Amino acid sequence: MQAQGRFLQLAAQSPVLTNVRPNGLEDRPRYHLDVDQEKAQALGVPLSRINDLLSVTWGSQYVNDFLNNGRIKRVFLQGEANARMLPGDFEDWYLRNDNGGMTPLGELTSGEWTFGSPRLERFNGTPSRQLQGEPAPGYSTGEAMTEVERLLQQLPQGIGHAWSGLSYQERQSGAQTTLLYGVSVIVVFLALAALYESWTIPVSVMLAVPLGVLGAVLAALVRGLPNDVFFQVGILTTVGLTAKNAILIVEFARALENQGYGLVASTVEAARVRLRPILMTSLAFTMGVIPLAFASGAGAASRIAIGTAVLGGMISATLLAIFFIPLFYVIVRRITDLLGGGRRHGGETTQDDETPA
Repeated sequence: MQAQGRFLQLAAQSPVLTNVRPNGLEDRPRYHLDVDQEKAQALGVPLSRINDLLSVTWGSQYVNDFLNNGRIKRVFLQGEANARMLPGDFEDWYLRNDNGGMTPLGELTSGEWTFGSPRLERFNGTPSRQLQGEPAPGYSTGEAMTEVERLLQQLPQGIGHAWSGLSYQERQSGAQTTLLYGVSVIVVFLALAALYESWTIPVSVMLAVPLGVLGAVLAALVRGLPNDVFFQVGILTTVGLTAKNAILIVEFARALENQGYGLVASTVEAARVRLRPILMTSLAFTMGVIPLAFASGAGAASRIAIGTAVLGGMISATLLAIFFIPLFYVIVRRITDLLGGGRRHGGETTQDDETPA
């Protein structure tokens, strides 16, 4: 209880945490009874016999049934109410020792009044108290969990902690976030490499991804949203939509090159032809996520985080990608040509500004 009170004081002073509170019933006065086990053993009174006396006297115990006026009724054994009302009543309780004599319970126990939960809570078989809280505005759940662990280090020795529920799942999967993002990028790169039958052209598509991520991050910073799991879902969605816009331009430019267009001419033509489809699809998707970004009601926090990330990412990806994707494609192709001795991927050796008659 003292450790819990100390932690609540530290949490109240932390700018990272808010609304930290114990989960359960409020603390109430209770009588704490200590059993002198060495003395009980010396007097021949097993600890199990003391526990049985306390259990039966306070909580009752089922004995048997009896027939009363044709109805079966149960018999319970329990101490009289006036014999279990005050701590001094322990002096009137007796236990039979191994020698057959009677030993007063008051000689084997001592107690004091304390404050505590009216119920006994355990976690993984250990006495525990469950605490709940929230990150302060502008802080993520990961930062709040790190702050909790820092505050717990200031508690006395012997106080441990464990996460449960969503916090446990976040802690288990938090270390895998970077790995999952890396695997996603590799999978997308390999899929594009198989599509274009080239290891270099997919680079121009992947270079457009930061353009959308930049807008998503800026939008979240402006609205003060934390980097939680819902924001990360919005980032993944933004990555896919940004790559889609890049594929529209790169794929068309690649097709024009195969028809004999030069590098710059095919890229400019692809950007011009694909501009309208990119604007229409991006505008439609942006309008669709506006209700998410400004949602209200139950569960609005998750919808706001996803909608804001996707909205900001799509705006930046649309405004910047139509200019930078052709540039990335030309740069990557020129580097490839230089490294390949001037050869084109499609076997063409025409000049960049050359177009078929």
